[in-house]
Amino acid sequence: MGLPQKLSAEAFGTFWLVFTGCGSAVLAAAFPSLGIGLTGVSLAFGLSVLTMAYAIGVISGCHLNPAVTVGLATAGRFSKAEVLPYIIAQCLGAILGAYVLSVIASGKEGFDLVASGFAANGFGDHSPGHYSMIAAAVTEGVMTFMFLFVILGATDKHAPAGFAPIAIGLCLTLIHLVSIPVTNTSVNPARSLGPALFVGGWAIEQLWMFWVAPLAGAILAGLVYPKLSSK
Repeated sequence: MGLPQKLSAEAFGTFWLVFTGCGSAVLAAAFPSLGIGLTGVSLAFGLSVLTMAYAIGVISGCHLNPAVTVGLATAGRFSKAEVLPYIIAQCLGAILGAYVLSVIASGKEGFDLVASGFAANGFGDHSPGHYSMIAAAVTEGVMTFMFLFVILGATDKHAPAGFAPIAIGLCLTLIHLVSIPVTNTSVNPARSLGPALFVGGWAIEQLWMFWVAPLAGAILAGLVYPKLSSK
């Protein structure tokens, strides 16, 4: 596949992840009577990756996440020359996903995008469970490390063919089940960027955390997994 095709697929896939994942929190979980809650939002994020992995995996590899792209490049599984273009495409897709979600959410009378939090990631007073900055950093770093570790293992040439999307989607679901109370779960800088741009203020001020911690965790996984899997 040519680079334009790969970048278009990444933008489309990241749009889907943000629109459906954050949309489940903003549109559905906001209404307790619908019964989605923590489990539903977690599944939405996991299913968004699983569905896109089967849809665009053969085109771009379905990274949908700057941390995944950097982690794969660190492990020698992805071209370093394509890292920046991939990240730009992912961020544009995330912003578009957040924009479309904002248009839909604002169609409800009385909806306040900023006051709702718009599924933005945060720590301290902006953490769902009021967890500290240190707790948030450790959570995001460890969860992203494990996410990349699973991705690297599931896509290893010795792994069973065709099952990687299922393992990766379930891993992301599990990550959300644990970490939504801490940070609203990022493990994806592009996913954090999209909603933060629309919330502004505190979400922009805390956005650095959701780039630094996931990227650090991803780089570490990219260094560790090849050593553990080498023969």
